[in-house]
Amino acid sequence: MILYFPGCMATYRAKDIAKSTIELLKKADVEFILLGEDEWCCGSVMLRTGNMEVGKDMMEHNVDAINKSGADVVVTSCSGCFRTLKQDYETMTGSLDFEVKHVLELLVDLIDKGSLKFPETKLKVTYHDPCHLGRHSGLYDVPRDILKSIPGLALVEMARSRQNARCCGAGGGVRAGFPELSDQMADTRLKEAEETGADVLTSACPFCTFALREAAGRNDSKIRVLDMPELLMEILD
Repeated sequence: MILYFPGCMATYRAKDIAKSTIELLKKADVEFILLGEDEWCCGSVMLRTGNMEVGKDMMEHNVDAINKSGADVVVTSCSGCFRTLKQDYETMTGSLDFEVKHVLELLVDLIDKGSLKFPETKLKVTYHDPCHLGRHSGLYDVPRDILKSIPGLALVEMARSRQNARCCGAGGGVRAGFPELSDQMADTRLKEAEETGADVLTSACPFCTFALREAAGRNDSKIRVLDMPELLMEILD
């Protein structure tokens, strides 16, 4: 059984990411469940800012809730949740009775099986590698494989990509503790995206998408910022 774990950002501040993810799963006839009120913050922000005890309490609650749900696969559209659930939970709470996947890993399998088919598009897209999904987890090819599978879509890389990609500035407590630095980092990354001539800047992390979208607004940018599930649903519709 698959359990979708949206995470705090997609639940409260970037709701269209969670909605688009759910719509994609439904279009592919994927049966899934949600924890609802039993889903607590994954604890990522607590861990990254050194509040280990609170983070561990969150982890233990979520592990217990997931086990009680009967799910054997946990899917999340948040790169921070993915890294925390997959790596930190096992390190700090012991071996897990469930597998953890980023939603893109599930989607690429569904595309390969023909469960998701995209119409042709003329969009030119550039992809921003989230730190937690890229450098922390090594998932560089999966998002690009999805984009390359869409007929007519042109994927254009920024000057710095994959393991050399600039951070958007939103993670690790930087945005909360040093908002001006966070904005500067997002503005710099946005400029790199604009230099590609892309119509859309996409990522696979609500933190990255939120920060880069705000940067686009601050800079009156013509580039649109969409999280991957949002972009995929737009193309499907």
